[in-house]
Amino acid sequence: MPNITVELLSGRTLDQRREFVAAVTDSAIAILGAKRESVRIVFTEIEKTDVANGGTLAADV
Repeated sequence: MPNITVELLSGRTLDQRREFVAAVTDSAIAILGAKRESVRIVFTEIEKTDVANGGTLAADV
């Protein structure tokens, strides 16, 4: 059973999440031979004030 955890900045729409999980699930089936019903995807939203890249908060970009 593939368990896929996705961290992303908040603000993605429900439609974007639907499209993403469909594509990732299809890839897990094709590449890993997983059964559709066993692919589990969990989203963790991160606020721009909670992450920095290259020494700069994402909120400051």
